[in-house]
Amino acid sequence: MTNYCFPPPAQTIVPIQGSDQVFPVRRILCVGRNYAAHRREMGGDDREPPFFFAKPADAIAPPGVNPAYPSATSNLHHEVELVVALGGGGADVPVGDALSLVFGYAVGVDLTRRDLQASARDKGQPWDSSKGFDQSAPISAIRCHLDRPPEGGIQLSVNGATRQNAALTDMIWNVPEIIAEASRLWRLAPGDLIYTGTPEGVGPLIRGDIVEAMVEGIADLAFNVV
Repeated sequence: MTNYCFPPPAQTIVPIQGSDQVFPVRRILCVGRNYAAHRREMGGDDREPPFFFAKPADAIAPPGVNPAYPSATSNLHHEVELVVALGGGGADVPVGDALSLVFGYAVGVDLTRRDLQASARDKGQPWDSSKGFDQSAPISAIRCHLDRPPEGGIQLSVNGATRQNAALTDMIWNVPEIIAEASRLWRLAPGDLIYTGTPEGVGPLIRGDIVEAMVEGIADLAFNVV
């Protein structure tokens, strides 16, 4: 038995649709600017390739948890995303083999301290404090493996008003390409979650807002900002 100097933190988990099993989260990788229209609204160039950043596993806010409005910001933004949950792993995975690693899919929201992100970007500093804070990764229950990635709509509303509404086919990099590229940067493993990028329409949230997100045919997610 390992003699820890203090009790280790609890394993971060996400429920699985229709199952009493849960998905143990290893880490969270996120794709930035993977929809051309969102890249334009953030001041980017269409020709720039998407890129990756990370959130810690304990950023997860599972279904039923209402994330708290974070400290040190006055401009919290929502970004709805398709989430890929991996049940396999490896490095340098060919695009043609990438879907064999997929355990399932979920809908998630990448919460962002936009003011801190803008400040860090202007200074050439890391984004960690703008992206990796507590409860910054709300997520639905995971729907188990499908024959192919979903291709329907992705949507987010705030207090009943639609803010983001797009199709997953608008992604610049598709799911197999994202997995393959991530595997060239990290050795992927079961338990990894990949947030695949957000479409245009990102915007601010305040305390009391009711957020509803969905990926067509996969899952719905609702939470309040408290």
